[in-house]
Amino acid sequence: MNCNDMMQEQRISNAVKLIFEKSVEGRRAVRMDLPDVPNAMNIKKEFLRDKAAELPQLSELDVVRHFTELSRRNFGVDTNFYPLGSCTMKYNPKVAERIASYPGFAHLHPLLPQLGRGGMLTQGALQVIYETDLMLREITGMAGFTTQPMAGAHGELTGMMIMAAYHRDKKNNKKTVLIPDSAHGTNPSSAAIAGFEIVSVPSDENGVMDIELVKRLLNDDVAGLMLTCPNTLGLFNPKIKEICNLIHSVDGLAYYDGANLNAIMGKARPGDFGFDIVHVNLHKSFATPHGGGGPGAGPVGVKEKLLDFLPISLVVKRNDGTYALEYDKPKSIGYIAPFYGNFGIILRAYVYVLMLGKDGLKRVAENAVLNANYIKEKLKDYYELPFDKVCKHECVFSASKQTEKNGVHAIDIAKALIDRGFHPPTVYFPAIVKEAMMIEPTETESKETIDTFIQAMLEIAEQSEIEPEKLKSAPLTTPVCRPDETAAVKNLDIASL
Repeated sequence: MNCNDMMQEQRISNAVKLIFEKSVEGRRAVRMDLPDVPNAMNIKKEFLRDKAAELPQLSELDVVRHFTELSRRNFGVDTNFYPLGSCTMKYNPKVAERIASYPGFAHLHPLLPQLGRGGMLTQGALQVIYETDLMLREITGMAGFTTQPMAGAHGELTGMMIMAAYHRDKKNNKKTVLIPDSAHGTNPSSAAIAGFEIVSVPSDENGVMDIELVKRLLNDDVAGLMLTCPNTLGLFNPKIKEICNLIHSVDGLAYYDGANLNAIMGKARPGDFGFDIVHVNLHKSFATPHGGGGPGAGPVGVKEKLLDFLPISLVVKRNDGTYALEYDKPKSIGYIAPFYGNFGIILRAYVYVLMLGKDGLKRVAENAVLNANYIKEKLKDYYELPFDKVCKHECVFSASKQTEKNGVHAIDIAKALIDRGFHPPTVYFPAIVKEAMMIEPTETESKETIDTFIQAMLEIAEQSEIEPEKLKSAPLTTPVCRPDETAAVKNLDIASL
């Protein structure tokens, strides 16, 4: 081994050490005096540790280097292509990040008063919430919004609570909600938490909710429908308005899951299809940070007849042009989040919409659809395409061809993409497609980037033919390669945690 190889090996060795392996007995970054808080030393013995916490002992420099090294291993849209289907992992414009960090917004305390001198500090933030509501109404065709929900699933639950409140108010004894078999998993979960029973509606031969089955399942027990349009296959249901009318015929409500709004933004409005309730993922469609568990925001909009059930409080504009919070809503479902939701995310979306304008929002949808169809056409001869038709913002392939011939599964293809510098697409969802691979390129990626991704997928298809066993070992370039996930579940060891 030459000197350069030895140095490289040492660098790799140092980089992969766990922080506990770097620990040195007695080493400290900071030394603190004994607490001077009264009674701090009089805590009951049963609440005290028998021995010191087993934390690594490191200098400040070692700690900084450890977390800096970890940060360099992060994967996100700022570093690489992230074609995660059904999640719209698109680039976040930095202008929105900058404005969200303005002290006048970022340093506001949520308990500042509405009136008086302190109230003047909140007027700008309240105006942002109020005008975001107006813009979302125009984009979706709704009559009013709440910005409180702090995630997409939280928005779903809010919408289903509104649906339940509507039927209670009308003394309707309705228990069931129709949901397609291709739905996001949070749909049935949200409906169930809100007290409804779920009826799954299979897709037809075209990959969309079977309208004939909807007609058969329709009765006075149906409280409503939850539907994503376009659906998780990236397909638009041409009978969507007819389906909504069927739900309305039994005094049911139609709920729109806005996860895929990116495909139709500025081109069509869910309210015009017949939907009564909409949730919008600001962290998907409006380019605010997404991934890593948050933050998120899932504002919920409703038609006129449901306005009284929206959560309190709502931002209103007074006759003198100032903004205030309105609480006088006797039929409201109440609070569903602290204060006014994730304000920083709402602010980013506000900037994004103002920056793009009406024509810009349309181009978002047009380019997202163009990119998805480009990928579909380039790869359909190499991977099985369950529904060979024009898609919207995402396309769904199947690895069944590779599985049946050489035992290569969707998970193998996903792992192989990591070695080539791409985040894997969503795999095994929607469940109605065997060995599913859902790819969403978004509108923000260039043709050059997409072509490089396509080339990687073609190389993987070729490798599945000539080196299938090697493919099953991917990724080979990461600090942790292919863990045995089944063994990890069966032999769970948490004793050291």
